[in-house]
Amino acid sequence: MTASANGRLRLRGATAADVPVIRELIEGLAEYEKLRHECQASDAALQATLFGERPYAEVVLAEWDGEVAGFALFFHNYSTFLARPGIYLEDLFVRPALRGHGIGKALLQHLAQLAVARGCGRLEWSVLDWNVDAIGFYTALGARPQDEWTVYRVTGEALARLAGGEA
Repeated sequence: MTASANGRLRLRGATAADVPVIRELIEGLAEYEKLRHECQASDAALQATLFGERPYAEVVLAEWDGEVAGFALFFHNYSTFLARPGIYLEDLFVRPALRGHGIGKALLQHLAQLAVARGCGRLEWSVLDWNVDAIGFYTALGARPQDEWTVYRVTGEALARLAGGEA
C-alpha cells in the first residue's frame, strides 16, 4: 500500500471484494476508448481470472479521499533477450472527474517500483494511436514508442480455427 504526502491518494492491491468496482472501471475505460461494444467483462469472469485458483493478472486500485479513482491492471511477461520477467500494463484508467491529481502518474510509479523490486527488466504497455493526451503523458514520463513493432492479435473464430489446426 502506498499513500501520498498529502494523504488524499492511497494505492492498494485489489481484493476479491473489489470485483464490482474493477468491472465499473473497466466499463469506464471501454467507454473512454470507444470500445464499449467489445467489453464482455463480468463479475464472475473477473473473480475467476483475477482471484481464482490461477490468477492471470493483478490490479492496483487508486483511492482519492477514500473514493476509488482509478486502477492499473497488469501481469508479468518475459523477455527472452534479457532473460528476465517484465511487467505489462494492460490497462490504466482514472475516472475523468478525478484526473489532474497525479493519480495516473502515481499508478505508473507504483508499477515501476514493483518492476524494480521483482527484478523485472522493463515495464511496457500499448496506447491507442488517437489518444494524444495519453501519448503526451507517457512521453513526459520518459516512455518511448516502439514503432518498429506491430501488434498482431488472433481472437474469436480465427483463434478457434488456429487452435484446431485449420488456419
